[in-house]
Amino acid sequence: MSAMPVEHSIFYLKTLIETSSDAITIINAQGEVEYWSSQAEIIYGISAKEIKKKRISDFFKQEDLKLLEILETKKPVFNAYHQPRPDKHVLISSSPIFDEEGNLLGAISIDQDITSIVRLNEKLTLTTNQLQKIKQQYHVQEQIGPLSEIKGNSLAIRNTKGLALKVAKTDATVLLQGESGVGKELFAQGIHEASLRQEKPFIPINCGAIPEALFESEFFGYEKGSFTGAYKDGKAGKVEMADGGTLFLDEVGMLPLDMQVKLLRVLQEREVYRIGGSLSIKVNIRVVAATNSDLEEMVKEGTFREDLYYRLNVVSLTIPPLRERIEDIPLLVKSFVQEYAAKYQKQEPALLESAMEMFMNYHWPGNIRELRNVVERMVIFTDQSMIGEDDITHIFPTVEKRKPAQEEIGLAHEKAQLEKVRIQEVLAEMNGNKSAAAKKLGISRVSLYKKLKEYGIEV
Repeated sequence: MSAMPVEHSIFYLKTLIETSSDAITIINAQGEVEYWSSQAEIIYGISAKEIKKKRISDFFKQEDLKLLEILETKKPVFNAYHQPRPDKHVLISSSPIFDEEGNLLGAISIDQDITSIVRLNEKLTLTTNQLQKIKQQYHVQEQIGPLSEIKGNSLAIRNTKGLALKVAKTDATVLLQGESGVGKELFAQGIHEASLRQEKPFIPINCGAIPEALFESEFFGYEKGSFTGAYKDGKAGKVEMADGGTLFLDEVGMLPLDMQVKLLRVLQEREVYRIGGSLSIKVNIRVVAATNSDLEEMVKEGTFREDLYYRLNVVSLTIPPLRERIEDIPLLVKSFVQEYAAKYQKQEPALLESAMEMFMNYHWPGNIRELRNVVERMVIFTDQSMIGEDDITHIFPTVEKRKPAQEEIGLAHEKAQLEKVRIQEVLAEMNGNKSAAAKKLGISRVSLYKKLKEYGIEV
């Protein structure tokens, strides 16, 4: 096979760079821009024609420029958070460029736009805070009682609600465990509303939804001038915002190890330091954490700190999955039908016994969240007053009686084999880099480690 002509390699490289959804910048050893991708034009609002062959420091503040820092340190940085403009949030990864003799030629930067992720996280926080204020204003918790939003009369759910109400009156740290979709956040809110802190804030943090580079600023806040793009007067973190109230750590198993150390310090000392600050801020918080991960197994694997696990696991409540409270399904379905019929201004349909049997015979892997979604779609797509088995099958073919055990086992085995092969392929493609492989697979590093162990894959 003949070698690629040198003149062609430039076009291959340019096409590769322009195919990336990230902004890519290359500067020479003098700090002059040699390459400025089209995505960089979009993110920073500067055209390639304006900036090429000019010093990058003419367009950005000195403290903003990781690329110039790389020229000095000659060491790469990865996933550094940066806010180049008030409306833009990016993660920067930069590396020096050397020739064959080790001489510094320049540096390259790859900037990932995470603006939409940051905005979504801020919107979720704002919405939750607003809902909590409305509840406090109208004393909803006094009218209908804490945990009233958790519907069901089964022994399993009544026992769990009873335990939650008992622990709510204390200040003990609570660890809520259960599968995805069982209603862990509703339990956390109910515990707060039944506590002596009910008039104070309920501040949730979804540890699985925050980019790793933003964890520290989200948790602890920052002082003014601590980094470019920060609010001019600084910003309080979620821990500080929860002072006097409850801090809810959802998906706590997703916390990176370095943040686990810092969270442990907060739980021990009950104080925080803002980024860029030197004074401690005392906080009086009650902590409720939730996870669908096996934290005890993660401790054994070294992906979750043992001391943090025992600090969080003072009182443990396991929320039962929907398949263990089948008798609650008719009540839940009726409640959701009423809710969505009112929301979409439609006639409230009635379910025949055959239709309800299908709901009760399905195993609901997504638990109450999945049931709620199915009922919402049923209300949207059905215009008749009575819904039977055929209607459910026609609209939602996945809601059916469980497959024979042997067939189900076979499908699960086939799926596992395909997943194992896919993980092995991606690991090989990423030269064994687990973080890069997890990102490409669209799963967390913790999930990847669990799958490596489950499938016996050695790297």
